[in-house]
Amino acid sequence: MSTLEEQTQGDVLAGEEDGGSASLTTPARLGAYVRRGGVIVPILTTLIAFIAGGLVVLVTGHDPFSTYKAIFDGTGLQWVFPWVTGSARSTAAFNLQQTLIATTPLILVGLAVAFAFRAGLFNIGGQGQYTVGGIVSVWLGSSFAGLPPVLHITVAVVGAALAGAVWAGIAGALKASLGVNEVISTIMLNWIAIWAGVYLFGLGGPLQDAHQPSVPTSSSVSASAKLPVFWGNAQLQGLHIGLFIALAAAVVFWVLLNRTRLGYEVRAVGLNPDAASYAGMSVARNYFRAMAICGAFAGIAAAMDILGWKFSLFTNDIQASSVGFLGIAVALLGRNTAIGTVLAALLFGALQTGTSDRFLDPSVFNPNLASNLTWMIQGLIVLLVSTDVIALKVLHSGRGVSLVFKRRAAREEAGR
Repeated sequence: MSTLEEQTQGDVLAGEEDGGSASLTTPARLGAYVRRGGVIVPILTTLIAFIAGGLVVLVTGHDPFSTYKAIFDGTGLQWVFPWVTGSARSTAAFNLQQTLIATTPLILVGLAVAFAFRAGLFNIGGQGQYTVGGIVSVWLGSSFAGLPPVLHITVAVVGAALAGAVWAGIAGALKASLGVNEVISTIMLNWIAIWAGVYLFGLGGPLQDAHQPSVPTSSSVSASAKLPVFWGNAQLQGLHIGLFIALAAAVVFWVLLNRTRLGYEVRAVGLNPDAASYAGMSVARNYFRAMAICGAFAGIAAAMDILGWKFSLFTNDIQASSVGFLGIAVALLGRNTAIGTVLAALLFGALQTGTSDRFLDPSVFNPNLASNLTWMIQGLIVLLVSTDVIALKVLHSGRGVSLVFKRRAAREEAGR
């Protein structure tokens, strides 16, 4: 934890005991609370969520241990164990490739939410930023077929990042100039992006695939814009280099926040905008910059999916996608840190893969029910993350009340 955040965390607790801290932003207060739990709190949160899920499995008449083992086998994570050999290892390798493919965009949308949180903002618009990133990446990826692969991929990824940045920047600009609540504006922008995509790729839409006039879809990404596969068979959806791009983005996230002036100002504004303004920092500018960076992360997430394995965009996919919303859960569980976000994304990616009908043994548990189990576990994690904030809030409020009574008693004693 940085000196700035250590000092602010102390100020939060001390301020509450004195009845103050009103000048601190809500994300700053919540961040100070949850970071006091270290890595233990998210681990316990996840464990409790899985125990609750196991009880639900037990009520349905299934063995929770066998169910979780089947889900774990479906994730392919057992590939890391050296005693897994032969055909079992080959199957585990393929399953793990799919888990990491699902993890890749979750890392990026998690960073999109986490960066905003560190700036004192709630970015609920990851889905809209992801959607516009997907629209631009599929358009650029299916155009300019004569470009060299490296250049074509770069153009598509950068274009998606810029699209996401511009889309999130709208909310940032509204917040900076008019004080519009970013939760409201980003939610509205989500729906605008979704229905814009449905229009663009719908029947007769300006970007609909001309070779499939009866199908509401985009044109397919050119071979030169597809991300290279470095593990597995490209024809069977092997693992692409987008994973490295996502991990590099996590490093950029950490460097930006902890080793740059921009990151210092963003964190300062997130902790206390009034104090940051008094120190000469532009609160409005930092709100806009923070949201733009968030949008860039979400736009890149969409590019990884489009260029990595989807290769086209159907209107049904646009309407049914929930990747951007999952970023909220990933960031919360990851405590808005780079490494925490990566690990939380891996957990959610593993759940998504392990409970799918492609990888879960139906003789052990119905994959359709298991996918609902995944949603329940994710919801419990988010709920429990909020619960530990409430518990810590009550704990420290109790300490504050106790201190008030002690001080009042001391004053009365002195007056005698």
